[in-house]
Amino acid sequence: MHAAITGWGKCLPPAVLSNRDLSTILDTSDEWIVARTGIRERRISHVPLGELAYVAAMRALACAGLDGGRIELIVFGSCSYDDQVPNMASGIQLRIGAQEAAAYDINTACTSFLYGLSTATALIRTGVVRNALVIGAELISPFMDWGDRDVAVLFGDGAAAVVLEASARAEGLLAEKLGCYGEAREILRVHGMGGRYANRGMLYGITRWQFEGQEIFKRAVQGMSGASAEALARIGARPQDVELVVPHQANLRIIEAVAKRVHVPMERVFVTVQRYGNMSAATVPVALCEALEEGRVRAGALLLMPGFGGGLSFCAHAVRWGERTTALGASSAELPPNERSALELIRDCLARKTRPAPATTEPFA
Repeated sequence: MHAAITGWGKCLPPAVLSNRDLSTILDTSDEWIVARTGIRERRISHVPLGELAYVAAMRALACAGLDGGRIELIVFGSCSYDDQVPNMASGIQLRIGAQEAAAYDINTACTSFLYGLSTATALIRTGVVRNALVIGAELISPFMDWGDRDVAVLFGDGAAAVVLEASARAEGLLAEKLGCYGEAREILRVHGMGGRYANRGMLYGITRWQFEGQEIFKRAVQGMSGASAEALARIGARPQDVELVVPHQANLRIIEAVAKRVHVPMERVFVTVQRYGNMSAATVPVALCEALEEGRVRAGALLLMPGFGGGLSFCAHAVRWGERTTALGASSAELPPNERSALELIRDCLARKTRPAPATTEPFA
């Protein structure tokens, strides 16, 4: 039994934050950011994480021609929840009408979607469920330290989802390598998120990012390239058999270094980092959606999806695409209108960080 990818959908908030915009609030420039990261702009959301994920999920379901009520499993990959309790997946279950579905969140930071793809595929292979909805979504902007240019220029908001369905054909996720450099977990830490900061007298939303760029670069390249080689070896594939690499989009220099080590030319690597920055768990599924939209994924193609994230988790997934590369249907789900610029949304985040935590349960109150 295999788990074919039969539906896909993305949701990107409309507000675009350019490098030039960032230069008005940080000591930086478009040239400085592009030279170090390849990023030119990113998206800032005007809605909570759950709204981004819901629209992406509905689009994926429509693409698969599947009603939400038939979904048996929802896996929500993220590290930037609206709420930790209740979980994010249960909110999607409620909104799509999947009353019989199991629903859980998974957090391995930027690799959360790919780890979710592994767990959902395993449950389909073993017959526990017949289909699944796997989401990768992040709302990084409210948690960002907008005074730290080393990290503030990197991240953006977005969401995407895929539908998996049981298949007798050898398609979907064929092999993966999962791993973690736990001994180096302190080189990427967000201080201010988590139970150790609860009820400690800290102001609402104040964060400080511990981000050791050079060491992260080294570990990311090592982890993704090594995992890629092992995942391909598990199915007896060679680099030349890979038609398209859809990697985690953290930094263009990391992507180029991984491609070189894996021996895949950059013309067979799909890159979106210049448009969206690092959307953490959303980068790979958003890039996959756009590769399909641009006709870069051929029926029967072998795809390689390497990732790296906090923890320090790493992975690579070898995916055989099925027969269909176009959507069966379209969804009417849309985000509510937004009249504010990305800079205005950021200033709103900064204003909220100067006052104590609100009494309301609404994440954007």
